[in-house]
Amino acid sequence: MFLNAAELAGTIDHTRLAPDTTLKDVRRACEEAHRYGFAAICIPPRYVREASGLLRGTRVAVATVIGFPLGYQASSVKITEAGEAVRWGASELDVVIHLGSVKMGDAAAVRNELKQIREAVQGVLVRVILETGYLTRQQMISACRWTCDAGLNWVKTCTGFGPKGASARDVRILKKAMGERGFVKAAGGIRDFRAAAAMIRAGAARIGTSRGVEIVREYVRGQGGS
Repeated sequence: MFLNAAELAGTIDHTRLAPDTTLKDVRRACEEAHRYGFAAICIPPRYVREASGLLRGTRVAVATVIGFPLGYQASSVKITEAGEAVRWGASELDVVIHLGSVKMGDAAAVRNELKQIREAVQGVLVRVILETGYLTRQQMISACRWTCDAGLNWVKTCTGFGPKGASARDVRILKKAMGERGFVKAAGGIRDFRAAAAMIRAGAARIGTSRGVEIVREYVRGQGGS
């Protein structure tokens, strides 16, 4: 599945989104992300400016969350939050979908909000967090379709604050719904290499986890230290 530890690390978004995250935590996470070669660091918007400075000149992207963790802010608030994050240095945004609109089947509301956010931050990678623990299979599929209709090609399973974490079943559903040109980020409760590998096999292109260091170390141990 992975040729080496660097390839595994390149699928991981090193995440620090606990409510009590401090600047010290973010600084340490930035150092770890650079040292291990993680794809990105995913942190609260408050720390984007500092992380961008620390990671300038590296290959590690700075990702943050918008409308987190519940997604029911007004669209104008999400747009403002997204714009500020990009101005501060974020190059990837994980935006929580409005779950109420998904549950009601209000395709227009979902499409319009996501399209407005996309247009406000053109050129920035935007992933849509679906919080799959609240959704039926058909609602997940619909949310993926509306995401694509809005011109976006990434979805993410969970915030990590919902009723359940990521599952390989949900990743397979999302990947099939997104199609060949769509991508899935699996996040929520992924704490070891076995879980991460299961998500990749199911179709995930990225793994969001606060246990990235441990996962890579576990993989290296399993490869005999290579």
